[in-house]
Amino acid sequence: MSYDLVVIGGGPGGYVCAIKAAQLGMKVACVEERGSLGGTCLNVGCIPSKALLHSSHLFHEARHGMADHGIRAGEVGLDLEVMLGHKDEVVDGLTRGIEMLFKKNKVDYRKGHGTILGKGRVEVRLDAGGEEVLETAAIVVATGSESMPLPGVEVDEERIVSSTGALDLDRVPDHLVVIGGGYIGLEMGTVWQRLGAKVTVVEFLERITPGMDGEVSKQFQRILQKQGMKFRLSTKVTGVERHDDRLEVKIEPAAGGDAEVIDCDTVLVAIGRRAFTEGLGLANVGIETDRRGMIEVDDRFATRVEGIYAIGDVIRGPMLAHKAEEEGSCLAEMLAGQKPHIDYDIIPGVVYTAPEVASIGRTEEQLKEAGIAYKVGKFPFQANSRARSTGQTDGFVKLLADASTDRLLGCHIIGPEAGTLIAEIGIAMEFGASSEDIARTCHAHPTLEEAIKEAALAVTGKPIHM
Repeated sequence: MSYDLVVIGGGPGGYVCAIKAAQLGMKVACVEERGSLGGTCLNVGCIPSKALLHSSHLFHEARHGMADHGIRAGEVGLDLEVMLGHKDEVVDGLTRGIEMLFKKNKVDYRKGHGTILGKGRVEVRLDAGGEEVLETAAIVVATGSESMPLPGVEVDEERIVSSTGALDLDRVPDHLVVIGGGYIGLEMGTVWQRLGAKVTVVEFLERITPGMDGEVSKQFQRILQKQGMKFRLSTKVTGVERHDDRLEVKIEPAAGGDAEVIDCDTVLVAIGRRAFTEGLGLANVGIETDRRGMIEVDDRFATRVEGIYAIGDVIRGPMLAHKAEEEGSCLAEMLAGQKPHIDYDIIPGVVYTAPEVASIGRTEEQLKEAGIAYKVGKFPFQANSRARSTGQTDGFVKLLADASTDRLLGCHIIGPEAGTLIAEIGIAMEFGASSEDIARTCHAHPTLEEAIKEAALAVTGKPIHM
């Protein structure tokens, strides 16, 4: 079977690349061994976790947040089986939706494991049995990533779980220990905390969400602590022992010191992710990977071997579904002779806790390290009328602008709907806007977006409502 393009991996990067290429007139096949499209993001990552985050938030609000609004709900119970079932229905509907998009755009879907035999040749070991070889002008590796293992801790996906197992626990833990204070660990930790678990986060570094703007990270931790989450920072886990239905998590200071034990019944290992590139036949064509399994590519996503490309979590940059999607679309356009581009400085990151945390562009720490003079404008949601009316007043908007040109350099938001609000700044930065451009743009009242306008006004020290 001959194709213009064969994409190995049906996640956000792979399926978007396949569809875009087909729309541009190429004959395309996509190989995915999971048996359902959407990759980690749709099957066991972004989407199911957001379904649980929303469901658990509704449960928590019904128990603790409605009385302030004069709503008496009475006794509120949890049907975990139904909640998990809703999550599964969302995933199933969306994965089948991608299959429909493949049919609509005439992308051939091959269910099986893809291996690169050589330049222009991909063997597919079919899930249904047997093998076939696809001949193609170009190959794209878009196989995503997997949870990083922790030496000394064996994941069984029942009581010691990765992010995958954390989506399907058969009961609410009494005490959940989360190893890792990044996006994934904090999101899943808040799900089970809202449903009634005690949660302790153990982080090797001195603060949670490393890489996030420092001021936002500190405020984030304070809010999570106020919600009941416990933190052990600058602490490493050396092992986990099983004792019937209990677990003993062995910890000690990262810098060295006396060991301790945390008693719990469930452990989530969320120390990061690594590229999933084993078993793809990369060595057959001389493509090497680094210690995290990543593939080196140039600015056109090309590997060292002509006709073989890579996108998404298997190459440099943040492991984010929307970053992979942009790369998939961009690569398809490049292969079609177009000249698209991606500005990697304008890729948003969001933590979908309550409140949400969203960032785009550079942090204060990065600007200081680069020696760039900048101005800061901040505005708290406590002073925003819409946030006050809904009772969601934790957090603030923080804008960073060039000290001489006023061009926007970054934005960091912790507060309600932060993941939605950040899009305004993404568009503004894409067009080279200044903080004054934001400040002079009329924002509807009363909305959360007014906090962005006020933060822009604060860059020059002249906010109206603070």
